[in-house]
Amino acid sequence: MYFDYANVLVCFIVACGFVVLNVSVISRLARPKVTSAEKTTTYECGEPTIGPAWVRFDMRFYTLALIFLVLDVELAFLYPWAVVFKTLQGAGSFVFWEMAVFLVILIAGFAYVWAKGDLDWVKSSASQQRRGRGGRR
Repeated sequence: MYFDYANVLVCFIVACGFVVLNVSVISRLARPKVTSAEKTTTYECGEPTIGPAWVRFDMRFYTLALIFLVLDVELAFLYPWAVVFKTLQGAGSFVFWEMAVFLVILIAGFAYVWAKGDLDWVKSSASQQRRGRGGRR
């Protein structure tokens, strides 16, 4: 029994040694030795940089990416379910309604985001005036 634990311990020690070797030794050997001010500047497709690198992004980029991710995960769950749905003979009705509830929850979230106006790339002036007067929605 202790032999199995010894195997795990040896693998753990080898893995830690591998990480330490890569991070400390090989990275020092592989990195470039010459540093100049020009090599440490930000490179943007051959164009000189304008302004600092820390720029505030609009929240619409982030929100749209999260909505895409949620709908993409929905599809990732829906496709395997659809493939094996016919093979589920006894629990077919339960599995169907379970997936229907899953889809209703996701569609309700999508409708909420749509009604809130987060899918509009250019916000209407009415929604901007409401935010200006009453604060956040």
